[in-house]
Amino acid sequence: MTTGAPPPAPNAPRSRLRTFLPLALVVWLVLEVWLLTRVAEATSGFIVFLLLLAGVVAGSAVIKRAGRRALRKFQETVAQQQRGVTPETDRSGGNAFLLIAGLLLILPGLVSDLLGLILLLPPVRTALARRAERSLERRMAAAGPGSFGGAFQQARMRAPDGKVVQGEVVRDDEPPRPGHDDDPRPPLTP
Repeated sequence: MTTGAPPPAPNAPRSRLRTFLPLALVVWLVLEVWLLTRVAEATSGFIVFLLLLAGVVAGSAVIKRAGRRALRKFQETVAQQQRGVTPETDRSGGNAFLLIAGLLLILPGLVSDLLGLILLLPPVRTALARRAERSLERRMAAAGPGSFGGAFQQARMRAPDGKVVQGEVVRDDEPPRPGHDDDPRPPLTP
């Protein structure tokens, strides 16, 4: 019995990230647990608890600060746009890396806390922001002009069954043309 459904597409090869990310997460979790047990053996369980609590408090403070900073920057940008001034772009790493640092501090573990503290350093955030910006620019240049926009336009013009939908954009804000009837556009034909 045939259902008329197309045959399943052949599986695409897995990317390196998709292959090794689960393994990296497991190794990271094992390392975190091992380090916490080593610190607990060297000191006490209460010290480990205090370290984890300090990470949560510090991470929450960093995220709160980044949120307030983002709100202030947003308000400044809106005020500058209302005055007609082009707002400046922030190339210091912005709030994204501050939020990531806060999340790393909140996560229980010593390795994540160390990574979060390193990310709090302004030169590290600036270097990572520049690298991310260059990577994004490279990828956008490699994609070609209008590739995303063209794909988006194609998705809007085609119906789910693959047929092209004929249509016309009618704007209500256009003034009527002089010398034409009330309905200057001919009806669409099938």
